[in-house]
Amino acid sequence: MFDLKEAQKNDNGVIIGLDVGGSNTKIIGFHKAKLLLETQVQASDPMASAYGAVGKFLSINNLSLDDVTSINTTGVGASYLSGSFFNCDTRKAPEFDSVGLGGLYTAGVQRAVVVSIGTGTSIVFANGSSIQHVIGSGVGGGTIVGLSRVMLGMRDISSICQMAEDGELRKIDLAVGDLSRTELPGLSMDVTASNFGKVDDLASQEDLALGILNLVFQSIGTASVLVSRLVKTDEIVFTGNLLRMAKGREILARFSDLYNVKIIVPDHAEFATAIGAALYGAKLAHS
Repeated sequence: MFDLKEAQKNDNGVIIGLDVGGSNTKIIGFHKAKLLLETQVQASDPMASAYGAVGKFLSINNLSLDDVTSINTTGVGASYLSGSFFNCDTRKAPEFDSVGLGGLYTAGVQRAVVVSIGTGTSIVFANGSSIQHVIGSGVGGGTIVGLSRVMLGMRDISSICQMAEDGELRKIDLAVGDLSRTELPGLSMDVTASNFGKVDDLASQEDLALGILNLVFQSIGTASVLVSRLVKTDEIVFTGNLLRMAKGREILARFSDLYNVKIIVPDHAEFATAIGAALYGAKLAHS
């Protein structure tokens, strides 16, 4: 495993990691292997959010550009940043490497399936020597927003999550208990048999919001468990903005008992890919 502390032992500069989305950029930095205060910025385009993120990061950490050793970019918006960014040494970190490195670092593990949930979802297998992209899914935050817009007339993720807290799944999903009078081997009566398979005519918006979140997080959780079986590991690390949702974390946690896997939602889960970009850059510089 790459030793960041050893790599930065004789380096007084700051290594920055930028995860540049379409309009949202997350930024972190390491100084002497210590993680500095992170932040994120939203803007109308990737360039604006990236420039704004660097400025805000430097401000909250009382730094100047002279303190920065390198800027390491990843994410779909990184392609908009060409050449030297802010006249600093700038590198592009492959997104899947960033996902894997950041997931292992934030979770404090050596080997795991790392799942990055954004607009869609990517799933990688990472260990000390390699990172392998296994599969991706179009199900993610974009699915929640799209379905909520059609079904609820809403687009704001925070409002959708708040609404879901008061929902009842029994009015939306078909459970094993609805189909069988006795428990099936390894499945409790409340396990979902069919998402949206039992939509009640009187289902409220709160019920529908919860059903949407359950559909998305269960789909992601199921794919992640399948990958963990494939690569023969029982540790699954979930990262990305959607992990701010308490209800989403609750849904994923149920996979732990159901499939005997270890579900990890680490601190800094939202910034894991940016952390991975910085680690990739540091590793490259000292290879």
